[in-house]
Amino acid sequence: MIERKRPAYLLIKQTLQAGIEAGRVPVGAVLSESALASIFRASRSPVRQALAELEHEGVVRRFDGRGVVVGGADSSPMRLEITAAMFDLGPDPSEVVRSDAWENLYYDLERSIIHRSVFGRARVNELALARHYGVGRTVARNLLIRAQAAGLLSKEDNAHWYIVALTDNRVRDLYELRIVLEPLLVKSAVTRIPGEELNAMERRLHSVASSMSTATVNQLDELENDLHVQCLSYGRNLEIIEALKRTRCSLVVGKHIQAALAKHPQIDPFMDEHLAVIRALKRGDGDSAAAALSSHLVESGIKAVERLEAFRAVNKMPHIPFVLD
Repeated sequence: MIERKRPAYLLIKQTLQAGIEAGRVPVGAVLSESALASIFRASRSPVRQALAELEHEGVVRRFDGRGVVVGGADSSPMRLEITAAMFDLGPDPSEVVRSDAWENLYYDLERSIIHRSVFGRARVNELALARHYGVGRTVARNLLIRAQAAGLLSKEDNAHWYIVALTDNRVRDLYELRIVLEPLLVKSAVTRIPGEELNAMERRLHSVASSMSTATVNQLDELENDLHVQCLSYGRNLEIIEALKRTRCSLVVGKHIQAALAKHPQIDPFMDEHLAVIRALKRGDGDSAAAALSSHLVESGIKAVERLEAFRAVNKMPHIPFVLD
């Protein structure tokens, strides 16, 4: 699934956990809501929720005092100064917990990786990435982990990050898997998708189709998510849903390549193909929905390869400060 904005408590939790796992926050250290809220320049509410999540997972525990103790039952409380350096926050700790800031950083990273992946495999330097965005190593690592989950990066045995090459064959393979699995899943989802959701999806399609020349990447992203993620999430086979997560990078790649070629004549709006599937689902016609989706994916796979070729034809391999060519 294409990830949406993360709540502040989750970003705080991930940052706290990374500092603990890295050993910068020692076992026994006492963490208080007030100190952490000050460090992250956040309110106590997301800090409290983050600590509750960590407590539930056994990373920290309550004790007879204010705050929580890092570690399990055998960890003795130890009062020491908790600093921003323990969490590798960079020059502006508040950036870590602002979902919009996080999303803007990730979107820029995602776009850079995809544009570079079209020209082959390359290594990403984590420290250079942190410096480029002016964030700490923890934030940089979380961004890379998210790109890895999207299928854009791999982390190899030497602990180095690598951009996964976006070749024509890889795109064809991803679409081949989608063509096999998505129609089966959408057929099983018929009658299970709430009618109001289908109506909203149809309205969004009409809205974007009426102003395609000014459509934004976020709008295209939302339309792809509507059909290929949200609708399919109502399917009966959870194993197919899990298997399809391997193909989600084709959705992510598509939006960025389409945006880069926004004024190129090969760009196809795909609205009618999506509408055919949505309308069949609204009628409760699973066979027609599956057939329409299969036809759409076949066409989309062909166009995806054509767009890659068009992108290579009009673009040079980009220089990215954190990528080692």
